[in-house]
Parts: sequence; structure tokens; C-alpha cells
Amino acid sequence: MTVEQCVDTLAQNVRGHVLRAGDDEFEAARHVWNGMIDRRPKLIVRCAGAADVVAAVNVAREQKLPLAVRAGGHSAAGNSVCDDGLMIDLSLMKSIRLDPGQRIARAEPGATWAEFDRETQAFGLATTGGVVSTTGIAGLTLGGGIGWLGRTHGLSCDNLLSVDIVTADGRLRTASAHENADLLWAVRGGGGNFGVVTSFEYRLHQVGPTVMAGLLVWPRPMARDALRAFREFTQGAPENASAYAGLGTSPDGVPIVIVVAFHHGPTEEGEAIFAPLRRFGPPVADMIQPMPYVDAQQMLDALNPPGNRVYWKSSVLEGIEDEVLDTIIEGAASCPSPLSATLIEFYGGAINRVGVQDTAYPLRNATYALNAVSAWTDPHHDATNIAWARRMWQSVQAFSPGSVYVNFLGVGDQSDERVKAAYGPNYLRLRQIKATYDPTNLFRLNHNIAPTV
Repeated sequence: MTVEQCVDTLAQNVRGHVLRAGDDEFEAARHVWNGMIDRRPKLIVRCAGAADVVAAVNVAREQKLPLAVRAGGHSAAGNSVCDDGLMIDLSLMKSIRLDPGQRIARAEPGATWAEFDRETQAFGLATTGGVVSTTGIAGLTLGGGIGWLGRTHGLSCDNLLSVDIVTADGRLRTASAHENADLLWAVRGGGGNFGVVTSFEYRLHQVGPTVMAGLLVWPRPMARDALRAFREFTQGAPENASAYAGLGTSPDGVPIVIVVAFHHGPTEEGEAIFAPLRRFGPPVADMIQPMPYVDAQQMLDALNPPGNRVYWKSSVLEGIEDEVLDTIIEGAASCPSPLSATLIEFYGGAINRVGVQDTAYPLRNATYALNAVSAWTDPHHDATNIAWARRMWQSVQAFSPGSVYVNFLGVGDQSDERVKAAYGPNYLRLRQIKATYDPTNLFRLNHNIAPTV
């Protein structure tokens, strides 16, 4: 079948839109969050529902076309779009339905966390989402789903009760604890390897509407002491409090160290929890304050705009002792771009009370991770910025067990070795489930888990 015939076939069988080069919406649809990614699919199917997804998957399988799946389009690795293949675009599928009495939400994959939070917070409810609200619910959840509520309520995938998913044979299946339970286990951390999820069912929790959140900022020369203070905070923080520490650059070009803080619960409790950090130094800026939960979810959005060229390298850390902090500070000092940042993320709590093999996401013993986020705008500076992130990552490998959060695997960081590092003891079972639902590896444009043979 020619490209033209594929277009005609899909156009007759979908409620959404079928796009190809030259169509009005094609250029906008093929661009994703990471400006490094510039790929041109043959076809883009902007799906309006599960039946459209079934039709698109069937065409890709029958015509042996490379198949990419875009939901929020926030994949740092650019997996949402492909060259010379078929791109399934789920961004039009944004329905969110709530049962406040049962504290359950069912959402389609095109929704972002900002959209999800807006709906759930109307009833004082939430589930663990990302720390950047423009991220789509789909990719974040399927990779695990680290967010501010994680220490209290677990990962996004821990709150995932069921999915509707189109598998490689074009069947729409439900995966839950009672139906295709192996498939539910796999999608709770296994990424997009097993099909296209058309609906997510989440458990919700009472949260907000007001939380304590914001940034603390110190000058970079105070980095060692400020990061020690952050470490002390993490060692005694209750599970309804979390924070990240970062080394970056202020909008006026000054190197700084920051702590991003979050607490949900009584305001007075939050004030007491963050008081030691707020007194330390003291900081040159203290933006921690009571705010709506939806605002706290968006407080890092401006630092992660679409269109920047972005390269990530990440590793779990065994701890953040002084030697680790000194290594990170030294590496951050040579950062070539003011848009880049070095982040120390803090996990634990409810995330770590789930067994390593209870879900596909295996990092249940991790408390800290380093994420070297290199961001810049000029393509001529690619090599310099990529090299910095790699050096930063390499410098902490002596302090890492070698594992990594799969959603933090970026451009060019998708080798079998790195995917195995992301899944650890769960990798073989994931390969076996992959062989059941996608034996030909149709869904391979991702952090790929090859099926067993």
C-alpha cells in the first residue's frame, strides 16, 4: 500500500485527523518538547478515540511502518515522533471523568498534569503527578511517575488501578488486577513497550487545596553548606514533605543553589518543617508560601519551556555524603549554559514501601538521584552541552548502584545496557510479557524491551 493509500484508508476509518507533509497541522504536530528532535513521519494520525488508535496500529503493523506514539510529547529522548513512519498523536484525547465518592479518576492519554490537577482539585483530590505540569499523564505514569506526592501516596503507577490498551494485534484490552494482570504489572513502569494506552484509571487522595511550596535561593559560594542543610532536611523530613536541590543560574546570570520545597498538610506544620532551611544562610530569596496545589504543581514550568535543546543524564545515588556533594558542585561549576541545571532529587517514603518486583518500576530502595539537565538553544553548541552532562554523570558513577529512572533516559541513552539498568531484576519478566503482547516488537521506538524469543 502506498502512502496515499494509507492516508485514504485511515481517513475513511478514523474520527480524528490524518496528516502528511504539506497539511496545515503537520508541522505543529510533528514538533515535540525537546528542540533537539526534528523528525518527519510519513503519516500522523491525530486520534479522537480508541477506535482510531486501533485503526492506526493495524496500518502500522500491516505496512511494517515504524510506529511512534505521542501523548504529551514531553519525552526527553524524543520517542514521541519518528522518521518515515506512522505517528499516533493522542493529544486530542483529553477526557477526564471523576467519581469523587470513590476517589477514582479515569483520564485519556492526551491530558497533561495541569489539566488533570484542575479537574481533581475541584473536588479537593489529587494523585501523584510530575513536577512540571505541562508533562503528559501518559508517559510519566507508564515510566513510573515521580512527583511531589510520591513520598506520601507512592508513584503515579502505584495509583494506577487499570488501563485500556491497544496491543500490537490491534485488540483493545483492559488490564487490571482481575483481567490481564500481567499486562497491568508491565505498564506500571514498563513504558510504552506493550501498546497504546487509551484510558488510565487512577486512585485519588485528599490533597489541598492549599499546600506549602516554593524555592529557596542561595549564592553559589554557599553551595556546600546549603546542600548539607538540604541533606539534613531529607534525613528527618516527614512523608508529607519533599524537596529537590539544584545548582543552576539565576535569570540575571548569577550562579545559584536552590531548594524546591513542597509540603501538604496543615500550614503551621509546613512552616515548622521548613524553618531550619529558611533560617540557614539566610537565603537571598525565600519564596516558600501557602499556595493552591495547582500552583505548586506549576512552579517549575517556566524553567522547562518547550523548544530548548535538552540532553539528560541521570543516575540513582547511594547517598549524598560530602564527597558526593563536592563532586556535584565541582561538575556544576563548568556548566556551559545558563539554562542547564544539576538536580538532586529526593524520594523514599511510600515509594519505597512497594516491593521491588511488585510493579515493573524497580527503584524501591532509592532515596536520591542525580539528574544532569543540559539545556541550550543554539545547535552549534550541541557537542559542548552534551559533553558537560556526560561528564557530570560520569563523575558520580562511583557513588551509584548503576540504576536509573527510565523516564530520565534521554537522547542517545537508550542502549540495551541502560534499559537493563533501569529495570534491574524485572527486566526478564518484562521481556516475557513483551513476547506475549508484542512478539514482533512493533512498539520499539521507546526505551525498548525486546521480547524473548
